[in-house]
Amino acid sequence: QVQLVESGGGLVQPGGSLRLSCAASGFTFSSYLMSWYRQAPGKGRELVAHITSTGGITSYIIPVKGRFTISRDNAKSTVYLQMNSLQFEDTAVYYCYTAVDGRGYWGQGTQVTVSS
Repeated sequence: QVQLVESGGGLVQPGGSLRLSCAASGFTFSSYLMSWYRQAPGKGRELVAHITSTGGITSYIIPVKGRFTISRDNAKSTVYLQMNSLQFEDTAVYYCYTAVDGRGYWGQGTQVTVSS
C-alpha cells in the first residue's frame, strides 16, 4: 500500500529553477525519514538529500549544497525538492525514497533535463 509519486520534472535552462514534489500514501508519513535520489545517464543512483520526520534536520551531498533545499509538509504527506541554479550535471531522473517496516520504497521517478 505504500506509494510514492513524484512530479514537477521537466526541461529547464542552465541557471533555472524547478520544484519537485513527492506525494506519499499508505504509511504514517510524519514518522519517517524521507530522501531524494537521482540517477544521471550512464551512472548509478545517488543520494541527493534527506530530511528527518519533523523536518528539523536536513542533509545534502556536496554538489547540491547551497542550491537545493529539501522540505516537507506533513499535513499534506508531501516532500519537496527546490532546485535552484541548475547545471548540466543535474540532469537525471529524480526519485523519492523511504524505508517502512524494514524495506525500501521508491517512486517511479521524474525526469529533470538541464539544457541550453
